[in-house]
Amino acid sequence: MTDAVLSFSSESLHHILEQMRATLERVGQVKVRVPNPDLGLGLYPGEETQNGIYRPYSVWLDVADRLECHFLTPSSVGNQVELTFVQSQARATLETPEKYGPDSEFGRVNKLEDPCFVEDMLEALGRISLKEGHRVLCVGVNTGNELSLLERVYPHLSLEVVGIDLNSSALEVARERFPGFTFLERDLNDLPFPKLGKFDLIVCLSVLQSSGLDKDRVFRALLREHSSSSGGMILGLPNCRYVDGRPSYGARMRNFKKPDLSLLLADLALYRRYLQKHGFRVYVTGKYEILLTAVRV
Repeated sequence: MTDAVLSFSSESLHHILEQMRATLERVGQVKVRVPNPDLGLGLYPGEETQNGIYRPYSVWLDVADRLECHFLTPSSVGNQVELTFVQSQARATLETPEKYGPDSEFGRVNKLEDPCFVEDMLEALGRISLKEGHRVLCVGVNTGNELSLLERVYPHLSLEVVGIDLNSSALEVARERFPGFTFLERDLNDLPFPKLGKFDLIVCLSVLQSSGLDKDRVFRALLREHSSSSGGMILGLPNCRYVDGRPSYGARMRNFKKPDLSLLLADLALYRRYLQKHGFRVYVTGKYEILLTAVRV
């Protein structure tokens, strides 16, 4: 490590990135002093101030993401702030018996700590307009974290909720959390499941892009066989990866280091077009998880 601090005022962002990247490659950490963003509220990024070029904290958070760094708490130094960026570590994957079990790396991700996801999911659930006794199918439910949002949007409704997943240990956790709901161990590649019947809402988050899943066939089977004539659907497509515990924006293609949204956009276009063709109004929202909400017209 080094205590050396890089100081910038009116340099271009490109130059700053070059200097920071070079330092990170040498020592794995870099400190920079830049004009205090608090002194330029209301300005646009790149506008000049008496202290140098204004850049809000959102810019520096994006810098941290692109440089694959943790962003530590800033400290004030006169009209500047000192920002510390610590390179993320490629940690060994926790060895667990099940890839998607509650103790796995996947199981440690809590989407309810993502404010964008929480706000967008609450909005999506509200668009469906569920009624008393309506049926909800949660596909790839895992431990059921997101089901608590149903209770927040519809606190006074008695809903019949069914969750399906292939991971037995995750389903055990879900059953403990939501004893009033039904959870079934099923392989989505075996869809449709005739005994399940039709549902007024189908929720499918970060599932269709799973390896080994015939995503297009599963999607169509859910819509044709398990969506009621007035039913809605919420699909979630992951648009990030997790690095050393933090979300890094942008879907990744195999063997691509930087984000590439080609497959994500292709899937979104396919699902949106198919749903619109079958009588749905479609909304697309989200950041780290892109939500596609389909409501019957």
